[in-house]
Amino acid sequence: MTNETDATTPTEDDADDERPEVSVATPLDVPGQPSLDLDRAIEALLFIADEPQGLVHLAAAVARPIAEVKASIARLVADYDGGAPSGEPRTDASGGQPAASGIRRAFELREVGGGWRFYARTEYDALITDAVLAQTSTKLSQAALETLAVIAYKQPISRSSIASIRAVNVDSVVRTLYGRGLITEVDTDEETGAILYGTTDLLLTNLGIASLDDLPPISPLLDGGQEGFERDLV
Repeated sequence: MTNETDATTPTEDDADDERPEVSVATPLDVPGQPSLDLDRAIEALLFIADEPQGLVHLAAAVARPIAEVKASIARLVADYDGGAPSGEPRTDASGGQPAASGIRRAFELREVGGGWRFYARTEYDALITDAVLAQTSTKLSQAALETLAVIAYKQPISRSSIASIRAVNVDSVVRTLYGRGLITEVDTDEETGAILYGTTDLLLTNLGIASLDDLPPISPLLDGGQEGFERDLV
């Protein structure tokens, strides 16, 4: 008489199927290197990003499935909102996630333009603006003035379009203008998700004009460098 496995009794293979799937051999787990936590890795990537980062881009950067990255983002959002501290759940070791709640951070992860990016919470906007303006010089560099002119006449405009017109990298200059409160994010490009910038009322105040309509026509000011300025501001 032969022994047969009961169809209702879980086998070893069935138990394996029920275990949560975990990623292996990824850039986060390189032999001979410290194992990196997924949540912390996503946090680091977002921390240095100037533009919103999509799930596909983040998943490619850490070589993890999009579902895992999406879950990591959700844990980070909850962490910054004062929920349980974030950290990648481990299925290969005993012990669960810490249940204690944390503190509500002054920054948050916000989904904009099809991606994720760090922002200071809105209740701190006035404080940050006053502090930045008080600590920075009132004089702008020539590069900043040129970039500000491009934004003023071509807004709303993305950082890449500004760089194309000026033929130089404008990342640091745009950050300076943004920090001075002279420009702000007004929209996002529907196709690329890039942030579009425009000028603020502070620029109008500094120039002593009531609206952008009072800006002088651009064509008479150009000397053979009309590329990117096909028409005057209307």
